[in-house]
Parts: sequence; C-alpha cells; structure tokens
Amino acid sequence: MDNNKKVGVLLVNLGTPDEPTGPAVKRFLGEFLHDKRVVDLSRWLWCPLLHGIILPIRSPRVAKLYQSIWMDEGSPLMVYSKRQRSKLQERLSIPVALGMNYGQPSMTHGLKELQGQGVERIIVLPLYPQYSSSTNAAVFDQVAKSLKSMPVVPELTFIRDYHDHPAYIKALANQVRDAWKTQGQGQSLLCSFHGIPKRYADNGDVYPFHCLRTTELLKEELGLGSEQIMMTYQSRFGREEWLQPYTDKTLEKLPAQDLKNIDVFCPGFSSDCLETLEEIQEQNKEIFMHAGGQHFRYISCLNDSDAHIDMMSAIVSPYLQPE
Repeated sequence: MDNNKKVGVLLVNLGTPDEPTGPAVKRFLGEFLHDKRVVDLSRWLWCPLLHGIILPIRSPRVAKLYQSIWMDEGSPLMVYSKRQRSKLQERLSIPVALGMNYGQPSMTHGLKELQGQGVERIIVLPLYPQYSSSTNAAVFDQVAKSLKSMPVVPELTFIRDYHDHPAYIKALANQVRDAWKTQGQGQSLLCSFHGIPKRYADNGDVYPFHCLRTTELLKEELGLGSEQIMMTYQSRFGREEWLQPYTDKTLEKLPAQDLKNIDVFCPGFSSDCLETLEEIQEQNKEIFMHAGGQHFRYISCLNDSDAHIDMMSAIVSPYLQPE
C-alpha cells in the first residue's frame, strides 16, 4: 500500500431544501421520499401517491415550518454542517468536504471536491450515530452510485455508525451537563430519536438496539437512575406503526404522571434541524404544556460545538494512517 496517498474526509448528512419555499421543499422531499431505503413500498403504488397527492399538499405546509426556523445564513442543518466541515478541516489539517444524501451539495459534488484536491483515500463519515438502513445504508448506496460516474475510484473507508463510541457519549453528556448548568435540571431527561417503521426493525434493522444502547450509556455517563431518563421516537409519517413509544404521545401523558418538569434531548441528530427546532422545541413543547406541563427545556444538538468536533476527530483519526 502507498503510505503517501493523500487522505480526506467526506462528512455526510441528510440534506435540506435550498430555501424555505414550496418549490424548493417539493424538490427536496421528492428526492428524499423517492429513495427506496426511506420508503420501500412498490414504486407503482408509491410514485403516483407521492407525486400526485403527498408532495402537492405537504410541500407548502413544510415550507412554512422551515420559514419559522430559517437562519440568516440559511437552513440550520446546512449552517451547522458547513461550520462542522470548516472546524474539522482546521482540526485535522486535511481536506474535508460535505456531501448531502439529498439536495445540495450532492454526494458526487463532495467526492469530486476531494479528488480535485488530490485526495486518493476518502473516509466517509455519515453523521447518523445509530445505524439504520434508511439512513446509513442509504449513504452507502449514494456513495456507490456517485462513484459509477468517476474514472478513478478512490480508496474508501466507510464508518458505519458510532452509537457507542466513548467520544460520542462523552460529547452528549457534556452537552446535557452544560444545559443543566444554564437552564436547570428537570425531573427526567427524555431522549427523542427519529423513528422508523416498526416493520423495518422486524425485518432486522438494528436501529432500535443502537438507540437503546446510546441511551443506556448516556444514563451511566450522567449517573442517572432509571426513573430519571426515558427514550422515545419522533417524526413518524404515514399510517403504519412506527417504533414506540412515540415522543408526542409520551409528552402528552407525562404531566398526569406528575412529571411536569422535563428536559428533552435528541441524541441521534448531529445538527439542529426542522425535526428538533420546530417539531420538538415548538410542537411537542406545546403538547406538553397544554397537557399540564410546567417546564419544558429543549437541549440543543451538538451542532458545531468543540465537543462535537473533538468527537469527529476521535472517530476519524484512527483511519488517517494506513495499516
């Protein structure tokens, strides 16, 4: 093996609309929801439903939600992703590029950007800590698809997941502790992960086991008792059963169980986005308070914090030198 091959990192996240408008959201959702890893229904059934009903109705509604969280620099997920890329590149002193699974910058763009800088070995880091076929595997598919159009395929290292990596657990714990110092600590910490259809898990997806493991390790790191932490799933879509317990239904019931002071954290999201800032911090807070809750504290994602960059560096560093 040539030990002098230049190394680079491709950071991957889901992606985001280019702007908070109906047409932009429609383009993004069309690409996202057309991926068979995300929705595995038969194409003859799903495509007419998606393009004929779901996108025309859902896109304008989702665009309004994006407008409520849009930052001066753009979509929160993109803003934080760009900052993560810049900080990690500065930390590692090697090329780092962004490649979104859907939308721009595309996976192909990210890979070509690295190759344009002379990179011959690429470490692909999907920023999904817990493995799921609907996310991490979809990244692998997209990388493979992108490479088909390239005359030279680089050496690849694909980091499948990091749900139990010590640096990740430490970063999560520090984020929670910092929030407690400034906001105070509630009666219980609710860890809300993005849901997937239960059918996916029944067919072998390890995602729920990874979520549970992350929550258990976070509990241990924070020194919490079992009654001080809970795990739920958010963002379900459609009518079929998804992983339970559901975040919104849980928050609706907690005040009646005398849990009226709650902290909510989303460990599976590497950047704040629509699902955290609007769905959790706004919609789910309203559900909880309407049900009799008194204090709802949302703990932000790791975003571009120093602890997050430390974690990324710790995960990537072992792969920087060839064996």
